[in-house]
Amino acid sequence: MTELQMGLIGLGAAAVVGVLGYNKWQEYRQRKLAEAMLKRGHDDVLLGTANAASGVRGEREVRAAAPVATPERREPVLANMPPAGDSGEPVSRDGGAGGDVAAGRPESVATVATQDEADVPELPVGLVPGSLLDPRLEFIVAMELVDPVPASQIIDSQYRTLQRVSKPIHWVHFNERNREWERIVADSDLPVRRLRVGLQLVDRMGPVSEADVVTFTGAMHQLADELLAVADMPASRLLDQAAEVDRFCAAVDLEIGVNLVSRGTPFSGTKIRALAEAAGMVLGDDGVFTRRDDDGRTQFTLQNFETTRFSVESLRNMTTHGLTFVLDVPRVAHGERVFQQMADLAKRFAETLQGTLVDDNRQPLNDVQLDHIRREFIGKPQATMASYGLPAGSAQALRLFS
Repeated sequence: MTELQMGLIGLGAAAVVGVLGYNKWQEYRQRKLAEAMLKRGHDDVLLGTANAASGVRGEREVRAAAPVATPERREPVLANMPPAGDSGEPVSRDGGAGGDVAAGRPESVATVATQDEADVPELPVGLVPGSLLDPRLEFIVAMELVDPVPASQIIDSQYRTLQRVSKPIHWVHFNERNREWERIVADSDLPVRRLRVGLQLVDRMGPVSEADVVTFTGAMHQLADELLAVADMPASRLLDQAAEVDRFCAAVDLEIGVNLVSRGTPFSGTKIRALAEAAGMVLGDDGVFTRRDDDGRTQFTLQNFETTRFSVESLRNMTTHGLTFVLDVPRVAHGERVFQQMADLAKRFAETLQGTLVDDNRQPLNDVQLDHIRREFIGKPQATMASYGLPAGSAQALRLFS
């Protein structure tokens, strides 16, 4: 073996050792960053309670029921998370920036919020509208690229790694052409220089997990290295923040259903379809009729009370003994008004099909009970959402309750 061959073998071995050492250093750096980010000064709210242990929010659906007694209203708390305006900056109750988010709450809650505020730095989202990214709802990483990179290349870079994250990830960039922030289209070749990536902290399956945060932060560091970007990833108590948002969501996450059952003779599928289409409802691939507003947003749905889903073919010959009208409270703007429209439509169905409106216990529903449901289970939750700057049907609400 010649000296040249020996030298090449030595160089190859040194290169392998160097690569392995670099990878180990990267893993160590990311692990330390994640530990610092997730470090808390008190017990983990996700691991310290029975409800959080499962990671999945409890049953949220509330069917229409006769009002035996008005339940005590629970005010959800979003400590450390004041409402955000379109700029993503905190807004006070009186419209000023940076107001006291604990105003009007119990003293103990206000104290906790004040203590935490000093420890949670403001996320640098610039002028990104809250409809795209909201620092109360997402952990936002800001990147400034030295040279523009096609949007599709950025998305593809960490695609496989981020597939392991169970929560939605939102990609936003500043469009230099129209001078606006906008969502990145996956297959777009539009050049990107100012990038914001948001990890959603909560959805209807519950709060983000520590494993998701570690995976996301690691992927963002790798992306910054690849893009030669300056990344801003401020540390904050993400798990505490996610648990707080999840408690807020659980308090207002309701679906209201009004059932229509036959008095003996089952309802004809052809009549159901005719009535639904006359009311402007459209049958979808999911087997339910949907009523939408002028902007295409869902207002309420109509589905079979029995297990069989509706389809164009099945409705020609099927019969059913019941129908259910459903309104998703946090996802529908002006819920009280929409519920009234839904209830009026249900009454027209009942009159035409010779049916009866009932709750889930098959107890008849009258106008007084429907009005109680409208006020207590739609009006109050939506008022609570609005008071925290997350109005029902808003872009933020649609992300949270997905």
